[in-house]
Amino acid sequence: VQLQASGGGLVKAGESLRLSCAAFGSVFSSNTVAWYRQTPGKEREFVGAIRSDGSTSYAEPVKGRFSISRDSGRSTVALQMNSLKPEDTATYYCAAALGRLITSRLSTPKSYDDWGQGTQVTVSS
Repeated sequence: VQLQASGGGLVKAGESLRLSCAAFGSVFSSNTVAWYRQTPGKEREFVGAIRSDGSTSYAEPVKGRFSISRDSGRSTVALQMNSLKPEDTATYYCAAALGRLITSRLSTPKSYDDWGQGTQVTVSS
């Protein structure tokens, strides 16, 4: 699956931003799709994921503020980010894995077969 993430930008703390991950040449219907983020010098960090059955899982730092959803055609996955904080500043990546990942594998980057290019999110204080 070829993925493309978009929607990043510069916002102020407390504002919202919506990222999109599009699949080209395929649909996400049987994939688990995750969002990760990374800052320079740090490991890639799990943000959240949506499974093929629509169930979601989120990392603690973003619970209650971020949400992941699929479009009705199942070829785009969105990451809605609300109440953004300066510590959310990072390059955000989407990734896809075939099938429904179990919870223990969601936050492991090696679980994912395909990755999109990153989109930069900068939150100013």
